[in-house]
Amino acid sequence: MLGASRRSVASAVRSAGARCRAVSPSVAASSPSVTNTDNKHPEAAPYRFLSTFSAPKSNGTKYPLHLSSCNNMLICNRLESTAAASDSSEPPSEKYEYQAEVSRLMDLIVHSLYSNKEVFLRELVSNASDALDKLRFLSVTEPGLLKDAVDLDIRIQTDKDNGIITITDSGIGMTRQELVDCLGTIAQSGTAKFFKALKDSKDAGVDSNLIGQFGVGFYSAFLVSDKVVVSTKSPKSDKQYVWEGEANANSYTVREETDPEKFIPRGTRLTLYLKRDDKGFAHPERIQNLVKNYSQFVSFPIYTWQEKGFTKEVEVDDDPSEAKKDGDEDATVEKKKKTKKVIERYWDWELTNETQPIWLRNPKDVTTEEYNEFFKKTFNEYLDPLASSHFTTEGEVEFRSILFVPAVKKDDIASMNKTKNIRLYVKRVFISDDFDGELFPRYLSFVKGVVDSNDLPLNVSREILQESRIVRIMRKRLVRKAFDMILGISLSENREDYEKFWENFGKNLKLGCIEDQANHKRIAPLLRFFSSQSEEELISLDEYVENMKPEQKDIYYIAADSLTSAKNAPFLERLLEKDFEVLFLVDPMDEIAIQNLKSYKEKNFVDISKEDLDLGDKNEEKEKEIKQEFGHMCDWIKKRLGNKVASVQVSSRLSRSPCVLVSGKFGWSANMERLMKAQTMGDTSSLEFMKGRRVFEINPEHPVIKGLNVACKSSPDDVEAQRAIDLLYDTALISSGFTPDNPSELGNKIYEMMGTAFAGKWTAEPAYVQSETISDPASTEPIEAEVVQPIETISHPASTKPIEAEPIEAGSQK
Repeated sequence: MLGASRRSVASAVRSAGARCRAVSPSVAASSPSVTNTDNKHPEAAPYRFLSTFSAPKSNGTKYPLHLSSCNNMLICNRLESTAAASDSSEPPSEKYEYQAEVSRLMDLIVHSLYSNKEVFLRELVSNASDALDKLRFLSVTEPGLLKDAVDLDIRIQTDKDNGIITITDSGIGMTRQELVDCLGTIAQSGTAKFFKALKDSKDAGVDSNLIGQFGVGFYSAFLVSDKVVVSTKSPKSDKQYVWEGEANANSYTVREETDPEKFIPRGTRLTLYLKRDDKGFAHPERIQNLVKNYSQFVSFPIYTWQEKGFTKEVEVDDDPSEAKKDGDEDATVEKKKKTKKVIERYWDWELTNETQPIWLRNPKDVTTEEYNEFFKKTFNEYLDPLASSHFTTEGEVEFRSILFVPAVKKDDIASMNKTKNIRLYVKRVFISDDFDGELFPRYLSFVKGVVDSNDLPLNVSREILQESRIVRIMRKRLVRKAFDMILGISLSENREDYEKFWENFGKNLKLGCIEDQANHKRIAPLLRFFSSQSEEELISLDEYVENMKPEQKDIYYIAADSLTSAKNAPFLERLLEKDFEVLFLVDPMDEIAIQNLKSYKEKNFVDISKEDLDLGDKNEEKEKEIKQEFGHMCDWIKKRLGNKVASVQVSSRLSRSPCVLVSGKFGWSANMERLMKAQTMGDTSSLEFMKGRRVFEINPEHPVIKGLNVACKSSPDDVEAQRAIDLLYDTALISSGFTPDNPSELGNKIYEMMGTAFAGKWTAEPAYVQSETISDPASTEPIEAEVVQPIETISHPASTKPIEAEPIEAGSQK
């Protein structure tokens, strides 16, 4: 029974929660407070605490309970029983109303909705702009609304000593009831109501770009203020009213303005009393900079109270000592009065914003000079952009934008996500330029520009914009326009412009091949590479495809650390003989980019340094004969090399080199292996796995291979032949771009081979024969004769000196 009772209670609570109705804070604030001093008879009290573990007993009466907060417990208002009278198996379900705690809700708005305190001025200026917009629209049918003050503007005055900011507009103002409705109810927007009325009226087709329709922009004032005073005068009312509220307070006050000195003809004046830590916002220059940053293109003039000065000359009193000296001079000479320049200081209103943003103009009416000037001024550049694109997107999402490609690179590719190159505006009000891939992918962060949308809510932070569906659509269209702009540079007659672009931003596009698979078709035509037929000038993939031979099926490439290494690699020998062009990928990002593209115009990218290279000229009968001739030798070499290679095969890519070491089809190339070894944070565990499959290919036409084939058949166990295989492998390792595991051992093998080859050729010393003593018949003293090889010496019986014998050539008859 206890379990059944609890299940019934839980069902009742769920049913009650499903039918709860939210109320506005203004209604909740008017609810009476809860007090219950009679603990002896709680059933007689009109208030009751509810628990999810015990169902309230019903005696057939209705309890007028109110919802309030007391000791962090929820007190609810029971409105009506919805249980059927005939159903006695379940307790009656009841309907309750939610009530928000105003101070807590205000805290959430101030500290969670906004991520930057600076936006308070943007929000308040936007509200003032809306008030002016409403007045301008209503004055079309009611011209009398403009009788008190004709000028429509916004004025901001600061008191930096006391930390006070005053924002005044000459807009529509508010009556007492509107003041309570708009500022007394959180998240209720007067702009939204006005906009809805426009749609419902006959003038629904009128284009009115009202800014704030979210209803919390005004409360951003409490980001920096302890107290806010709003004084407002509506042309529909004879009285002026004042609204006062404090941060973290549960209430506010509304009173009639009685001080004649504070009267305004029409509109609203906001006075912000700044917090101690935020009084720096009251500095005139800071306010001016914030207006220029966030509200530069608001359609109404914004004036800020600024200190100014002008230079004037004033007379200077004469020095008595100098006057005495001057007295000795001729009195008839008229003395010229001395003056000095001083700066006269004064305060006056200064126009801070421009009224017409360039992106709202027709592109046909904007000159190239105007685009360039806007680019330099907005993004602090000193060179004209390489290209610009001014466009309007309509349909599901409407926005205007101007994009630029700068002439120089300022940011390193590693810090691209920290750039502030895209400025987002909502109805000409600046929102943010701090985006990390929301509006543009990371690799296109070098593109600069402005985006102005009418569909995004103004009162949101960047964190909320990240999840906006509108932003995702905007991003997709902006990326397409950016690629069209870059493609225009590549197709221009001035080839130097794209060479300059590629030098600065080529790595960005290669990164796009890795990160943005959806735009591969747009990125690929923009790529540039060196090739075996164009070592001095970069070519595009379109140019490569145009130069392909009729029998060529694939796009061939080789990755290396330099042009010299690439063009001298043994892998190119047969391809160059067939006049096939090979792309040289000498940048560290090239190989990864090409591998991610996989193909271009139905032509696959093929790495010529990997196994199973098909050049389209296979002769099965000839291959069969070669395999029969050298098959045993391949097994012999594989046995000697062991696990160093996966297999030994006869090569079809070599013509001059004796052998080459190629990578496995799905393994790393020599260039990629070198790059991965150089990674600071690389995973060495995958290195052995990816480099494990290497294929040793031999050239059967080379004399060295033919000689080894004879040694394989005649003396396979010969030590010299075995050492020749080892040296052949180590040499192929280096010529193929790999790094030998033991460079010292390889060096010793080369030195030993050199010693054997050069023995006695240049370093042998002449052989001296010891002196012999010969006797002369005519002399009693011995004569020493020195014989030096290879010249022979013979002695003549009648002479005491040796006679040089002339060398005799082989085959001579002498």
